[in-house]
Amino acid sequence: MSQGESAVTDSQVPAADQADAEQAPDEVREPGEGDPDEVSEAEDGAPGEETGEVAPGLTDIADLELEGEIAADYIEGLLDVADLDGDIDMDVEGDRAVVSVVGATLDELVGSRGEVLEALQELTRLAVHRNTGTRTRIMIDVGGYRSRRRLELAETGRDAADEVKRTGTPKKLWAMNPFERKIVHDAVAAAGLRSESEGEEPDRRVVVLPAS
Repeated sequence: MSQGESAVTDSQVPAADQADAEQAPDEVREPGEGDPDEVSEAEDGAPGEETGEVAPGLTDIADLELEGEIAADYIEGLLDVADLDGDIDMDVEGDRAVVSVVGATLDELVGSRGEVLEALQELTRLAVHRNTGTRTRIMIDVGGYRSRRRLELAETGRDAADEVKRTGTPKKLWAMNPFERKIVHDAVAAAGLRSESEGEEPDRRVVVLPAS
């Protein structure tokens, strides 16, 4: 990690991906349709996961592998500064690079609801952007948090869909980031119901709607 990267702070993050999520329209998600919360992040929200669009300038595996290498070096530097132990794995999944940090004492890099992990991802994306000059959708995971969270949120979406089918009443869920909302939207759509997002970040949430 270069000296310039080590000086990056939260205040320097433009959070372009988060801004996309904040501006996402409150459109109804029909089964099989694209998610209004699918931003060039999730995920995201965003925040998360997502459109499936490749960032401008990234057209092949070599570009994505370069992103992963830059991100891995940046995160390794942060781990050294924080005196944390962790192994770093790099991979390419679809049209994005994925960097995973695995270790026994990394809870502080995740946070109680993943908020620290989201901040780490934004900082890492900024570091990659400064090196490549292109916007990146790289995903950062720590200790398998995102994989576990996917399973939990998919179950939340299915349970909410079952409840709405049974009661015929819309179900409003708790506030989530774009990454989390996308997973819930997908699970609800797979169950054959509609869903939408309402509210503003950071209190934006999924509402599961009964069949019309």
